Amino acid sequence: MRLIVGLGNPGAQHSGHRHNVGFMAAGAIARRHGFSPAREKFHSLAAEGTLAGDKALILWPQTYMNDSGRAVQAAAQFYKLDPGDVVVLYDEIDLEFGKVRVKKGGGTAGHNGIRSIDAHIGPDFWRMRIGVGHPGIKHLVKHYVLHDFDAEEKPEVEKIVGAIADNFPLLFERGHEHFMTKVAQVINPPPPKPPRQDQE
Repeated sequence: MRLIVGLGNPGAQHSGHRHNVGFMAAGAIARRHGFSPAREKFHSLAAEGTLAGDKALILWPQTYMNDSGRAVQAAAQFYKLDPGDVVVLYDEIDLEFGKVRVKKGGGTAGHNGIRSIDAHIGPDFWRMRIGVGHPGIKHLVKHYVLHDFDAEEKPEVEKIVGAIADNFPLLFERGHEHFMTKVAQVINPPPPKPPRQDQE
């Protein structure tokens, strides 16, 4: 059993915020891989499906970001999951827009959702950081993440969450390094090779 958690804040007024890109990516995964309609469970909206041949549950915690750990702990305890069975998708301001990084364990880097999950289940879960960029000035961070992506960014966001969704099973089948490579190739495809000159 795998537990996939997208972080964000509930409510239509938050749906396009940079802080909700975890919600967006989890939604793309659910649609791409034919998960069930979401229903209320574990202080969340929850959808069931299959990823890489294993049963999986996707959560969108409805507790607000700062209390996300309560939802994750409820689901993990119910299914008797280890932290290593949990993958959390969330926004990362210290990562350039368009970059996706995956690692197991680590610190919270000031992210309140990750801090809450860490407090409830410990640090040894998988983290998928989705870069949203930094406004450049610390006191602007809250305003920045709690506003929508810019109009020119929105098509790129669709590409990013689509690449994550399309390649998500690779995270379990081939490992996180292979997954990151494939996603990076989709988001920033290599330039086409010049045609070979026929030798005379």
